[in-house]
Amino acid sequence: MDQGDDDDGRAANADYAIRVAAGIGAFTCEEWDGFAGTTRSDKENGYNPLVSFAFLSALEDSGCAVRRTGWQGHHLRLETAQGRLLGAVPCYLKSHSQGEYVFDHGWSDAFERAGGRYYPKLQCSVPFTPVTGPRLLVSKGENAGAVKAGLAEGLKLVTDKLGVSSAHVTFASEPDVATLEAAGFLHRTDQQFHFFNEGFSTYDDFLATLASRKRKAMKKERREALADGISVDWLTGKDITESAWDDFFAFYMDTGGRKWGRPYLNRQFFSLIGERMAGDILLVMAKRNGRYIAGAINFIGSDALYGRNWGCIEDHPFLHFEVCYHQAIDFAIERKLKVVEAGAQGEHKLARGYRPVTMHSAHYISHPGLRNAVADYLRRERREVERMGEYLEEHTPFRKDLGE
Repeated sequence: MDQGDDDDGRAANADYAIRVAAGIGAFTCEEWDGFAGTTRSDKENGYNPLVSFAFLSALEDSGCAVRRTGWQGHHLRLETAQGRLLGAVPCYLKSHSQGEYVFDHGWSDAFERAGGRYYPKLQCSVPFTPVTGPRLLVSKGENAGAVKAGLAEGLKLVTDKLGVSSAHVTFASEPDVATLEAAGFLHRTDQQFHFFNEGFSTYDDFLATLASRKRKAMKKERREALADGISVDWLTGKDITESAWDDFFAFYMDTGGRKWGRPYLNRQFFSLIGERMAGDILLVMAKRNGRYIAGAINFIGSDALYGRNWGCIEDHPFLHFEVCYHQAIDFAIERKLKVVEAGAQGEHKLARGYRPVTMHSAHYISHPGLRNAVADYLRRERREVERMGEYLEEHTPFRKDLGE
């Protein structure tokens, strides 16, 4: 395939052109909404709010995901030779590996000790968001297989033309990973914990699937979490006021500052998502003595609830588990959502009814020596992730037989 550059900086061939956009604003909202899975009205493909135009534009417009913070927009547009938009990849030129949740620090350290330059790199992801979703976005009505293959090849081409070390597609859907593997990307796996709503009508229906000892422990934990006169509110849509955002941001900053030193999101970001997508947001807010003391933010998809950030200004036993995990299950059952994705890591979620789930990413590494070393490491890592998943599944709190 003969590749070249056209007059406006696009990498092109006779069939398509790849153009790099410096921000989500280079797309119109209508263009982005034309991709499968990016709008609530897309009943066929399902809606993931974390790849919506509203969410991604808020990250950039607020200054959270911009060049100054090490997230320079490098979004790919795949077009026909006549300029019709076929697909896109949310992508950033990164000067570090923070805010990604798929850790490659060991790769960068080894490469730079050997005299290489690992940064900058391309990161194809939703910034600060360890949630699976589409990464190879296809315009509705187009041939999905052909467009995704073109995006995968285009991503390799852009990586090589920029002269950067690598491109990383993280928290990708399994179909996207299959396309990327076929294009020569390396496959990586990791573990998360998700709740699966098996058609439960009530929370008690869910409890009935647990072993009796685990069921009693969960009931006790939930009682003790609210024992100090704490109540819980669900805020969504017009109920999410600027005052509620002020409270939540205080929780986020307090907990985020203690946990990792520099929270990634600023106050403006929360106002922007409140303006642009409040109907897709659930704030679970804990109240004591007439004021909010803790909260968690979740995003509501067509089939899933995506748990993201949590924070508190008072410490109470088990309150974190109640606000982040138990309340999310309650909401999913009430709204008939199929899955709760409660964020990265956390084997403590297992005891609260969340199951181990394998997560996927794909990596294109241009340097042959680094690529071979990483490929060998990933083969061993995938085996370990698989073994750990099998072990964790054996230790879920669910009943082992229906006759218990």
